[in-house]
Amino acid sequence: MHANLMNNYFNPNSVYTEEDFRRLFRMRRHVFERLLRNVQQVNPYFRQKWDRAGRPDFSPHQKVTVALRMMAYGSLADSIDETHGMSESTCLDTLEQLCDLIVQVYKDDYLREPNQEDLNRLIRKAENRGFSGIIGSLDCMHWD
Repeated sequence: MHANLMNNYFNPNSVYTEEDFRRLFRMRRHVFERLLRNVQQVNPYFRQKWDRAGRPDFSPHQKVTVALRMMAYGSLADSIDETHGMSESTCLDTLEQLCDLIVQVYKDDYLREPNQEDLNRLIRKAENRGFSGIIGSLDCMHWD
């Protein structure tokens, strides 16, 4: 499964293009790779391990891919077994681990209330797209 995943998305001359990757993963490949590096540095769960028989466990790429697919597509954990060969309990554990890590690693940069600089950038971007005044009701939150 790991070799197939790498051949399809991550190796040079992979089956899927950058555009395919972005559509399927809902992010650019370099963003995925940064996320992967960051979670591996913080949590050993996302590092490659071997079982007692010396066989490799699920790779970090597999674990992050499964969790992201579950979040992006609302995939059920038991349906992942058919495509990624990962049991329901492992999928759920992986999803929980990744969600906790995303909050831990990125909360200060991305999971915060926007500052004035952020708001100005978002207002300009929205106005350029024809949505003036949109910030006042973003996600039903009303910022001054």
